Amino acid sequence: MLCLAFSLSMMAEVRLPQLVSDGMVLQRNAPVKIWGWAAPQEKVSVQFLKAKQATTANEKGEWEVTLKELPAGGPYSMTIQASNTLTVKDILVGDVWICSGQSNMETPISRVMSMFGDEINQYSNPNIHYVKIPLTYNFHVPQADVPPCKWVDVTPETAQDYSAVAYFFAKEMYEKTGVPVGLINSSVGGSPAEAWISEEALQPFPTLLNDMRICQSDEFVAEMQRLGSLPGRRWQTILNEQDKGLNEAVRWSSPAYNDQDWATTDLLDNSWGKNGRYPANGVFWFRKEVEIPANWAGQAALLFMGRIVDADSVFVNGVCVGTTGYQYPPRNYSVPAGTLKVGKNLVTVRLVSQGGYPEFVKNKPYKLVLNNQEISLEGQWKYKTGALMPAASGGGITFQYKPTGLYNAMISPLKNFANKGVLWYQGESNTGRADEYYHLMSALISDWRGLWHAESPFLIVQLANFMAPALLQQNSGWAELRDVQLQLAKTIPNTGLAVTIDVGEWNDIHPLNKKEVGKRLALQARKLAYGEKIIADGPIYQSSKIEGNKVVVSFKEGTNNLAAVDELKGFAVAGTDGIFKLAQATIKGNQVIVSNEEISQPVKVRYAWANNPEGANLYNKEGLPASPFETK
Repeated sequence: MLCLAFSLSMMAEVRLPQLVSDGMVLQRNAPVKIWGWAAPQEKVSVQFLKAKQATTANEKGEWEVTLKELPAGGPYSMTIQASNTLTVKDILVGDVWICSGQSNMETPISRVMSMFGDEINQYSNPNIHYVKIPLTYNFHVPQADVPPCKWVDVTPETAQDYSAVAYFFAKEMYEKTGVPVGLINSSVGGSPAEAWISEEALQPFPTLLNDMRICQSDEFVAEMQRLGSLPGRRWQTILNEQDKGLNEAVRWSSPAYNDQDWATTDLLDNSWGKNGRYPANGVFWFRKEVEIPANWAGQAALLFMGRIVDADSVFVNGVCVGTTGYQYPPRNYSVPAGTLKVGKNLVTVRLVSQGGYPEFVKNKPYKLVLNNQEISLEGQWKYKTGALMPAASGGGITFQYKPTGLYNAMISPLKNFANKGVLWYQGESNTGRADEYYHLMSALISDWRGLWHAESPFLIVQLANFMAPALLQQNSGWAELRDVQLQLAKTIPNTGLAVTIDVGEWNDIHPLNKKEVGKRLALQARKLAYGEKIIADGPIYQSSKIEGNKVVVSFKEGTNNLAAVDELKGFAVAGTDGIFKLAQATIKGNQVIVSNEEISQPVKVRYAWANNPEGANLYNKEGLPASPFETK
């Protein structure tokens, strides 16, 4: 009986959702809900600033109060009282932004330190708070809460885990408005749009709904998770057992190992990783001796090993300084003090190829760095194969990518949290399905606005340039999806587009320049959320007119103050055969005249229509790039 009484008293205690916690940011100038759970019919009071509100929990123990419109400020404390008393501290009132999408939204500040480290290391701001929603999914019903998480303000240390896009956006917004900023990062790398849409909003997509229904069997999900990891674990076990570099008497990472019979290769020449025309999978070892000057000896340094396909472990003088399990992150490793010595030092890389073409990606940094001194690691390396393997089997089903799962677990629980708007960076995982993306995103935007009962700004980051440079491709899934993103911004009210066609990297799907992305999102926010009379867009295609063998292209008023260039690049024109050819393009006032002397009857024009239209250079005088487009 005593145990039962204790259990009942514990159940009766008032409880708060994860986001209603120390450091939270509440939306200013809007109705703000504070909610939680208590015993059924229990009286609950909430005191904030000088106001106190009381309510009674319903039969399920759920309760909520709505605070009157709050002015920006803080930090404040809030007291919630029932049979127990809770105090929430360090509360700010300002503007809250939901930051969502896939890996380019998730990419943390720690990944971009090589480009922005000096700025980040000098910046702290107690008026910017951030929380990352942990990965979780559910295919049954919308959830009431998210997994444990914590609000943190900006310091050089805490910023390492911030979304880089969200960080630079918040910094820009605070500098422009002086209003506290709250960032709720609910993003998942690799996620397609349909994972973020409710079951109700997916009704027009029967194939996706059936995919969700398959995943509603908990037994199926559990069994596939168990079996899905088995091939990879077995592959890794055999790899390690057969890797000569790990199993010979002297490991190949050791300075004592004799590598005189190893072959040599240039680091960026990937021919070592091929078996004829096909990729060679398995493990490959690379060793290079570098000369370290006396003033480096014993000091901590940084080692940059660019980007590696697929996985790696890196050693300096036999000491492991870093390891990465997949190809996308930059390899920026710390070399501990005491590792380097005067004279010859050994750098060793154990590279594991799981199923792609193994390589050290070109045009990335490969060097040792100490203060302002650098030692290049490019050039000749010794190498030897540790073990050859078949391509690794697929990793089973990635359930977080299945329809509705992320909405139910990572968006719906935020429904009571009032916000200023949404930052959305996603699309890479839908590039093969651009034809349905407009309808998916229309459903998503309507879905989320219905959840928060507000037509808040929805700010989209257009896909950046990526892959091999080309000013023109007849077919480009990335160009098609960018065009859909442009149509979303043009047709759905209160939707903005941050064009990033000029800040990508051909060899990295996660380009480092997230600062420019944040700044361009901030321009859209200032225009749509704050009503500033500013130019937030580069030239936006509006209409075209055929005049003889030329096409006159016009742009939206306010974006069409075109910047002069010596040679305008990126335009293509098609005749009646539908084949596009690069065109001559000239700026005349606020229009562009497009033609190709081989095409006498032009039908259609494209601009920057390629995965990576490097060199496309139509901007307005505000310095903002034109969105890729196709005339209709």
